[in-house]
Amino acid sequence: MAMIKAEPFAFPLKRDAIALIVIDMQSDFAEPGGFGASLGNDVSRITKIIPDVKRLIEGFRNAGLPVIHTMECHRPDLSDLPPAKRNRGNPSLKIGDEGPMGRVLIAGEPGTAILSELAPIEGEVVIEKPGKGAFYATPLGDILKARGIEQLVFAGVTTEVCVQTTMREANDRGYECLLAEEATESYFPEFKAAAISMITAQGGIVGWVGSVDDIIEGIA
Repeated sequence: MAMIKAEPFAFPLKRDAIALIVIDMQSDFAEPGGFGASLGNDVSRITKIIPDVKRLIEGFRNAGLPVIHTMECHRPDLSDLPPAKRNRGNPSLKIGDEGPMGRVLIAGEPGTAILSELAPIEGEVVIEKPGKGAFYATPLGDILKARGIEQLVFAGVTTEVCVQTTMREANDRGYECLLAEEATESYFPEFKAAAISMITAQGGIVGWVGSVDDIIEGIA
């Protein structure tokens, strides 16, 4: 069995049962004028990881391994958007409002789209998720089961919210989870650092953390 260098110890690769999940690399979170920027966040922290996310995606594609993309978004009628989520923090621009990139985090709007540099190709699964975790109210679990997936590599944003939430959901479902450190980011560096510490604490209570280079080398 191949091993991928990682923390807190080497990740035991099951090459025929691993997939990459790229979480929420969307215009609304990564580009000036999007929802993330409207909340006062420095989106340049997100855009800087694009090259590493792209390398990781290409590494999985070249190895013939599955790549799954997620998008946080809601139905146009907002029937899957709890008022508690829409009103949390009392932002000036709320989910469903008209923004510079169309209605904020609404399926089909320009701001909801995955960044063009990281766009899915034909045959890759795209999960539209109304929550922070990618398993909630989506077919992700059934898709992974049908493909015999047992291990998941994670990239995307933000480390402490949607990425970590999905990793915890996956961990509870029995998946072995590996976070690609340079291919994930937060608007707040201290939050990313805290999330990584929580993931690897107590012998990897949530999962592993490794580098993009080591992951690509391991699956090649």
